[in-house]
Amino acid sequence: MQLGPLSSLRGRCVVLTGPTGQVGRAVVRRLAGEAEIIAVARFRDSAAREQLEAAGVRCVAADLAEADLSALPEDPDAVLHFAVSKNPQADFAADLRANAEGLGRLLSRCRRAKAVLVCSSAAVYAYAGGKPVSEDAPLGDNHRSLLPTYSLSKIAAETVARFAAREFSVPVVIARLSVPYGDEGGWPWYHLLMMQAGHAVPVHPERPNTYNLLHEDDLVAHVPLLLAAASVPAATFNWGGEVVDIETWCEELGRITALEPRFEESERAIGALPLDTSRLQALGARIRVPWREGLRRMVAARNPELLRGEAAREVSAGARPRGADCRDDPG
Repeated sequence: MQLGPLSSLRGRCVVLTGPTGQVGRAVVRRLAGEAEIIAVARFRDSAAREQLEAAGVRCVAADLAEADLSALPEDPDAVLHFAVSKNPQADFAADLRANAEGLGRLLSRCRRAKAVLVCSSAAVYAYAGGKPVSEDAPLGDNHRSLLPTYSLSKIAAETVARFAAREFSVPVVIARLSVPYGDEGGWPWYHLLMMQAGHAVPVHPERPNTYNLLHEDDLVAHVPLLLAAASVPAATFNWGGEVVDIETWCEELGRITALEPRFEESERAIGALPLDTSRLQALGARIRVPWREGLRRMVAARNPELLRGEAAREVSAGARPRGADCRDDPG
């Protein structure tokens, strides 16, 4: 499916799951008014639904694992799957049903889609001691100490996506996302809140704790490139930006806010997980938002009162922060 630049989605029918989550919100915000978006979520927050509908998004209230999906088209131009369940009670049955079976039900319904993007996670990889991992690296239960069901249910969902691609001859691309952040929040934002509250940020003893920061502007720009790479059998790509360690991005947050980062080493902390993104770069994906600029913009959007000095002046001289009233809601 050759979609070209993001603007080529204008007028296309796009089924998008997880529109009230961090990543889905960022994508919907850019596509609303450009594409015909059908947003699928449980919509427990009526205000979130009203906000989407006011932007011209058609909302379908449904639990992918349980609900009748007949309201969705069988042949959308694209499916963007960002929904995810992270059960706090470590209910493996519930999360496997939601993340794996739910994706299967979605792709069964939308089996004549022109292209499907399944947002997976770098959490599917086994810990490699800080060495960048490529798409053929060993898989493992990477996030069990923090999110017990997450890695395994993501691996299961990838398997379902590959099966659906072959079974229904639907082009699929699986994108293993590292650390997204921006106006909608993200892991660095949670670290900022910890710093504000005076809490130590947990880090793995094997330093540095490196990941691939990906600002939501770049993430959204990569979507059509990934859709264009969808294929049968399914294609898989690492999805991330600049390699930065937790310690360094927290120190940068401290520099622009005057908050003092403290770190606490813990074997239970998730270890470094940098990605080899050469396949993604071969698609033409580029990083246009440097991570320091991205962090400043994130703080400006969500906690502008914390900015100080030159960082605050840069914000006042630039565009009005977006998304300051947004909150993370799994939908």
